[in-house]
Amino acid sequence: MFSIFGTGVSKGICIGTAYVLRRTSLDVPDYVLAHEFIEDEVQRFEAAVEAARQQLKTIRRHIPKSAPSETASFIDAHLLMLEDKLLTESPVELIRRQGRNAESALHIQGLRLSEVFELMSDPYLRAKKTDVQQVVERVLRNLLRPDERETEEIEKGQIIVANDLTPADTVMLKHQHIKAFVTNLGGPISHTSILARSLGIPAVVSAHSATQYIRNGDEVVVDGKRGVLIVNPDKNILKEYRKRQRRISEIKKKLTLLRESDAITTDQRHVDLFANIELPADIKAASSAGARGIGLYRTEFLFMNRRNSPSEDEQYRNYRKVVKAMKIAPVTIRTLDLGADKQVDGGGSGSGPVTVNPALGLRAVRLCLHDQTLFRPQLRAIYRTAAEGNVRIMIPMISSLSELHRVLEIIEEIKEELRREGKPFGTNVPIGGMIEVPAAAVSADLFAPYLDFFSIGTNDLIQYTLAIDRVDDAVNYLYDPAHPAVLRLIDMTIRAGDTANIPVAMCGEMAGDVRYTRLLLGMGLREFSMHPLNLLEVKKIIRESNFEELKKEATRVLKMTSQQEISDAIDHLNREDLN
Repeated sequence: MFSIFGTGVSKGICIGTAYVLRRTSLDVPDYVLAHEFIEDEVQRFEAAVEAARQQLKTIRRHIPKSAPSETASFIDAHLLMLEDKLLTESPVELIRRQGRNAESALHIQGLRLSEVFELMSDPYLRAKKTDVQQVVERVLRNLLRPDERETEEIEKGQIIVANDLTPADTVMLKHQHIKAFVTNLGGPISHTSILARSLGIPAVVSAHSATQYIRNGDEVVVDGKRGVLIVNPDKNILKEYRKRQRRISEIKKKLTLLRESDAITTDQRHVDLFANIELPADIKAASSAGARGIGLYRTEFLFMNRRNSPSEDEQYRNYRKVVKAMKIAPVTIRTLDLGADKQVDGGGSGSGPVTVNPALGLRAVRLCLHDQTLFRPQLRAIYRTAAEGNVRIMIPMISSLSELHRVLEIIEEIKEELRREGKPFGTNVPIGGMIEVPAAAVSADLFAPYLDFFSIGTNDLIQYTLAIDRVDDAVNYLYDPAHPAVLRLIDMTIRAGDTANIPVAMCGEMAGDVRYTRLLLGMGLREFSMHPLNLLEVKKIIRESNFEELKKEATRVLKMTSQQEISDAIDHLNREDLN
């Protein structure tokens, strides 16, 4: 018996036999073609792209009807990439201009696109580099191994161990009724990890060398919450994990009963739980979880996998779809949060130089103020949507009052434009600011008089505060939401909101992490926005907690200076019955 540790990305416990996927790596040939063979090579490349397109469409048809709506969107993202001229026409140009073989031309263009995504500041968007690589590899396999099977023969109920998996792999494996998966590579915000959570497949990623140490047929236990893989466990370990499986099953049944219940503490303090979404199709998951509204509607996806920005009318139609689906519930639309380095999508022209450190460069509100051809159509679309429902606007990455004042000036100009044109628009749309830069947290009291609400974006706030990149394996062990500096900045923001009598929400991953629910409650947070899958579990903890007791504990935690001491205190909070 031995254990392998990785990152748990999809909760659940699974016990079964291992099936090790050993895909051989692709050796990309590089040679120059004689002139008379160039057009044949172009046709060979285009046939491989079309084959990839048909394969993905087949996989899409295998998505279970019961699967969450976002499942298809990951396959659609790969299909959209196969329509992108940068991925399909640029290699053809290399074949014709340089006489390169199809594999080499595609490989070169794939590296170029990957480098662009690698420079992106937003961790989620940077992870799209993996999508580029996966689409390129699919086409390459069609060029190099056209007769290779799409999937291997895997028995129902097996646990997959692989170097890495694509979203398409994950859908097909779910179709084959696999129980769980473990990969050498990957991270918690990769599309495959998100898909595993959506499909309810326990999963551990970044379990380095798992494929080296595990053999086909080994009995394994996958703990998707703790990120542990136990190989050939003894009887006592198996007994303990089967007991945990039964307990998890019982908890899931109880959670479904909470959908219509209010999030209210035992001493009658009400808490609002909202959902984070990316696409209009995600509304179904938010409603099923009983979300009180949308606390974060990310609009970046409208601008991606395309050369030109979406028009005002296209944005209006998408926002309207979400608002109408939520009826009277509030929908918080975050304005565009892209960086100028994202020239492969509809969020930038690509005419400027690539920033050395785009995380500290022209992104989010800075980019929108710099390029108002992006900002103004979006604001117009949002204000038009607000005439038909309960809309709030959230400005990302504010760091100075001058930025905020300029945004407010533009908003007034937009409203005047719409008034002159006779177009209906919302006249009293609440405007909020995302607190995700340390400067904004420290200056929250200065921003508060000009805003209607705050929303704490912990993902960026933590990595900017601690100067670490959470998707970088070399330093992500330093990523700690409970670091004293982070907790102090959160506390400063909540206090500034209370003083100004404006609501303070949290929309980062910390809001959906049940480890921190009680601490945040005690600190005074009253609005949590998260992935819909986490909402019921957070609600359960809130309903079992006593605010006054938590407030005392949180005050004590905020005075602590040691990360270990804080961690122990949080463990104590979560063990104690504070009813």
